[in-house]
Amino acid sequence: MFHHFFSDYLARLQEQNQQWWQDLEQGKAAVNTPFNQAMQEVSLQDTAQLLEGAAQQPAALLQVQMQWWEQQMQIWQNAMLARDNTEEVVSEGSDDKRFKDKAWQEDVLYNFIKQSYLLFGRTYMETIDAIEGLDDKTRERLSFFSRQAINAMAPSNYIATNPELLKMTLESQGENLLRGMEQLKQDMESSADILKVRMTNNNAFRVGDDVANTPGDVVYKNELFELIQYRPVTEKVYTTPILVVPPFINKYYILDLREKNSLIRWLVEQGHTVFLMSWRNPSAEQAEIGFEDYVTQGTVKAVSAIEDITGQSQINGVGYCIGGTVLACTIAYYAAKRMKARIKSASFFTTLLDFSQPGEIGAYINDSLIRAIEAQNTARGYMDGRSLSVTFSLLRENSLYWNYYIENYLKGNSPVDFDLLYWNSDSTNVAAKTHNFILRDLYLENKLVQDKGVKVGGVWIDLNKIKVPSYFISTKEDHIALWQGTYRGALNVGGNKTFVLGESGHIAGIVNHPVKKKYGFWTNDSLPDSADEWLDNASHHTGSWWTHWEKWLRSYSPEEQVEPYSIGSETYPVLCAAPGEYVRHVLPIEAESQQNQAAPAPEEEQA
Repeated sequence: MFHHFFSDYLARLQEQNQQWWQDLEQGKAAVNTPFNQAMQEVSLQDTAQLLEGAAQQPAALLQVQMQWWEQQMQIWQNAMLARDNTEEVVSEGSDDKRFKDKAWQEDVLYNFIKQSYLLFGRTYMETIDAIEGLDDKTRERLSFFSRQAINAMAPSNYIATNPELLKMTLESQGENLLRGMEQLKQDMESSADILKVRMTNNNAFRVGDDVANTPGDVVYKNELFELIQYRPVTEKVYTTPILVVPPFINKYYILDLREKNSLIRWLVEQGHTVFLMSWRNPSAEQAEIGFEDYVTQGTVKAVSAIEDITGQSQINGVGYCIGGTVLACTIAYYAAKRMKARIKSASFFTTLLDFSQPGEIGAYINDSLIRAIEAQNTARGYMDGRSLSVTFSLLRENSLYWNYYIENYLKGNSPVDFDLLYWNSDSTNVAAKTHNFILRDLYLENKLVQDKGVKVGGVWIDLNKIKVPSYFISTKEDHIALWQGTYRGALNVGGNKTFVLGESGHIAGIVNHPVKKKYGFWTNDSLPDSADEWLDNASHHTGSWWTHWEKWLRSYSPEEQVEPYSIGSETYPVLCAAPGEYVRHVLPIEAESQQNQAAPAPEEEQA
């Protein structure tokens, strides 16, 4: 019966996907990219260093191996004697969701598989740590990519070694795999250089209706961005307007999701006049757009438009992630040009200015890898946003990649409807010249904090010349902009500085509406040289950091409020309603398959 079931399943699978496999065969040449070749070379070099170090330190290696052997034998003895496995030799961490099914604990075979896998992974990582003489960058790469390989090999990722998947496959006679294969086919067709596993139903939300729906109007547009002015909802508004500079590597509406998840809507409700830049999603035609263009043709143009519309000579600037880097460069550019102080205060959300401590993304910061990426970007004209999205997901591979791989392809479930994950899947490209600059000049060479390191608009900029009050908010579990790294950046600017550390990660810790009361934050009035010292002496607060920041923001606007400003002006007339055109441009995505089943809702902090 078992044999007949799988024979029937394989026949159906082969019939359904024969043409698809032929298409994949024709596209195999695309896999042999300069980046993949460079990755192989770097991996061989790092592995050679590891083996050489191991050969010179047999005692250290022997100790790790003996410890593994003793524990593996204990796991084996427990399995052979069918002992109670409640006290395991090695067990998964409390945050490891891969082994939730009770069979992993109660079934002797699966418990043996799980413990053996966990022990192997832990021992391999300990081996890397035990080898002395490896330089820090090599050890970081070995640890990061070894962890990637170990987690890809997890028994939870395979039907034969995952009790939940095997049971489901037998009971449904393989229907889950057929549904999953269809979803895999669609995702392969809509991916770039690497498989992008969809996280949510791409048809679940409509930009401008379900998300990015705070009422506003586009009042300026050039080849780089559209400027949105949001409509007031209060009788009086604070005098100083706000300009929000979102990252250009993502769509802006991470700050304007649904009503109870929108920072933009909340700011308007507090009585602020809010302007926001919606960046263009570049194609090969924008290959020569450079990072400095985001300053001179971006924020500088936006500030001029706001001055004309409101009649105010200064604004409060807000920058998120790389948008904060652009904002800092804009303020430094004004200073270098000896122009009037157009920015009254600056707020930086998870922003790196000193790139010497970037976090796990540093595994990719290597001259050989960057040269390969530069070659690919130059040939294509842009960095494909789909590949960039997968790169960030793989920084948290179990919760942001393999989790969806199992749910979508092996269980055959349809992704859930989740606004934050919808935004995460709505990728944007980065112009080749800009992406090359970010990788080499910022990440690899850390030029932004160097004297005469970065030139914008023909002048050298200096972060120390930033004298406006600044507010830095970072998040403790951020895997994209390590908070210790953002702290180092805060030390490089002048003026009065406030540093705040929120709970959770790069997205969920920032998009933390006060009504949720989910994540708290830390504050410290002093700013010592050490980030760890700052945290050791910081005070913890419950509730959202938004209210703390908004109170700080109000101190940089006259206390007396004024009538709401008109929307647009004679020089900057209304062009269309928000969210405008640029945010609607999407990368090629195949239509969603219609499935009846739905995957469990992911935890928000995974995003």
